[in-house]
Amino acid sequence: MSEVLVVIDHADGVVKKPTFELLTIARRLGEPSAVFFGAAAQADAVAEKVKAYGAEKVYVIDDAELKGYLVAPKAEAMQQLAEKSSPAAILFPSTFEGKEVAARLAIKIESGLITDAVDVQAGPVTTQSVFAGSYTVTAKVTKGTPIITVKPNSAAPEEAAGAAAVEAFTPTITDGAKTAQIIASQPRQSTGRPELTEAAIVVSGGRGTGGNFEPIEKFADSLGAAVGASRAAVDSGWMPHAFQVGQTGKTVSPQLYVANGISGAIQHRAGMQTSKTIVAVNKDNEAPIFELVDFGVVGDLHTVLPAATEEITKRKG
Repeated sequence: MSEVLVVIDHADGVVKKPTFELLTIARRLGEPSAVFFGAAAQADAVAEKVKAYGAEKVYVIDDAELKGYLVAPKAEAMQQLAEKSSPAAILFPSTFEGKEVAARLAIKIESGLITDAVDVQAGPVTTQSVFAGSYTVTAKVTKGTPIITVKPNSAAPEEAAGAAAVEAFTPTITDGAKTAQIIASQPRQSTGRPELTEAAIVVSGGRGTGGNFEPIEKFADSLGAAVGASRAAVDSGWMPHAFQVGQTGKTVSPQLYVANGISGAIQHRAGMQTSKTIVAVNKDNEAPIFELVDFGVVGDLHTVLPAATEEITKRKG
């Protein structure tokens, strides 16, 4: 059975849930082999995590030489690994970095690339939401090794024992890949909430909040959810751009998406239309968002959300 390379999404050695989803998908296509860019000292702990989701091998690429630069060295490393292992497919998480590395790799190995897949089946055949969420299409790479970036929450992680044999891989990074250097960075401030693009539940607010996101945040916290915002809320200065869901913001695909005071313009729909279950709270019963939802509540979010938060808190004991 051919290898399927899965690039591990992690934060300082802590493996993120999208990696387990990718490994689950990889088992449909072949034999999963995880690729870890990080400190060699963290490799064994990472291998133990991915082993439980079917990784038969873990390629460890020490990032000491790579982490001071932008994505070009990682793309070069993946090119060399792909040439060594001849995989049946290569899967990346659909992060900003993942998509850029995937795109550079596709050019280097002259292969087709599919981004933002919401499902991948044997073939591999992908499912995507395109044209601002207006259509769902299936697609297949027709040249070279299929390279696919997959959105978080596209598959339920399924455990399956793997060998997770650790193998060090040392790429040769050329000077040409080191032309963009990181000169300063700072950690993102922690909110205690899940990352927006990875969260299983997202609660968003729009113009209807009037700038008061307190009901949104309290409701989100009662559900253990991430907080999002529409472009109108961001343009009004009520929330930072990092929270924006939409065509010019982040694309999310959670199990549950709750839109509050959001009219449902196409710009916003493009960023959340692939959510598994959609709920909307809006005073306007003719708001376009109601055409999209599974459940709708016609009412003032400042009344509805506090009542819902109270009831959820009560039921949680």
